[in-house]
Amino acid sequence: MSLREAIQYSLMILLYLFLQIFFMRNIVLFNYAFSFIYIAAILLLPADMDRMYMLLIAFAIGFIVDVFSNTFGMHASATVLIAYIRPFVIHYQMKSRGAERAEVGIRAQGFGAFVSYIFPLILVHHSMLFLMEMNNFGMILYTLIRIGASTLFTTILIILLELFSKR
Repeated sequence: MSLREAIQYSLMILLYLFLQIFFMRNIVLFNYAFSFIYIAAILLLPADMDRMYMLLIAFAIGFIVDVFSNTFGMHASATVLIAYIRPFVIHYQMKSRGAERAEVGIRAQGFGAFVSYIFPLILVHHSMLFLMEMNNFGMILYTLIRIGASTLFTTILIILLELFSKR
């Protein structure tokens, strides 16, 4: 990765963190759908990035969101989980499409492949986050609705942001 690309990805991470901390944490649809667009910073990093760097970046991003959200490591653990699973999803997609080199992004992958790449990772992130937050099994239906609505809401916002980005 060149210095220019490293700066570009660093600015992208800072932008997603800024949007999450100052705007998206206050947006809730119908008391069910929450948006966690900061995970796009992890999902859109280069596919060939070293796993250790990916895990460290994910932990730092999640920790920063935890500090501002007062959530005691929940975001950090969920983001580290998707950063760990991400290479397996990318490898599976490359193998199923017969591609030699994996590119991440809606323009490089196409709409369907991009959605099939981000949707399961967002679902895993939100499932871990909301299931950790659930304090008794009487709230399981409410939690499952929150997981589904938030996954759909976050996926739509990440697709829209990716469509309107200049990358």
